[in-house]
Amino acid sequence: MDFREQDSTINKLIVLFVLEKIEIPLTEQSIIDICYGKNNWIKNYMDCKEIIYNLVDAGFIYKTNGHSEEDRYTITYTGRNCLSHFYQRINQDLREQIAEYVKENRIAFKRSQEYVGTIDRNSDGSYTVCLKIRSALIDEPMFELKIKAPSRQSALGAINIWKEKAHLIYENAYETLIDTDE
Repeated sequence: MDFREQDSTINKLIVLFVLEKIEIPLTEQSIIDICYGKNNWIKNYMDCKEIIYNLVDAGFIYKTNGHSEEDRYTITYTGRNCLSHFYQRINQDLREQIAEYVKENRIAFKRSQEYVGTIDRNSDGSYTVCLKIRSALIDEPMFELKIKAPSRQSALGAINIWKEKAHLIYENAYETLIDTDE
């Protein structure tokens, strides 16, 4: 095995290791951000994209087929099995670095993927803000809220607040509206 093939194998193991440690399905962009953009564990953007597709083709990661949302990727049983046999090929220091990064950032990635918002400009100059809580397991949003904002700035502010407080808003709405004693 030449150096390039060995490097590619290590990079595939890095992606599998990240997906196993983070324990939530990630979008392609999130995987690239973690492995290439923020940490440079994989040195080339295109290599990172190719690795994701190769791992899907090999059955080591699963790509959801979301109809209305971005596809997400998660490690499969086969991928976990492969990783359990070869994870030691990833340098111990790098494994520790990945584990620490995931531990510190899991909640932020979960929020960024599950608590989403979009804005659309209305004919009267106001903006409609659509806020959603997406589930990793189903294609339809668990919760969706549309609200009118007077300006683009206030619409963007609502999205930022949503990303921090969506779970509280959902909990309040659910407890207020849904009778769980039935």
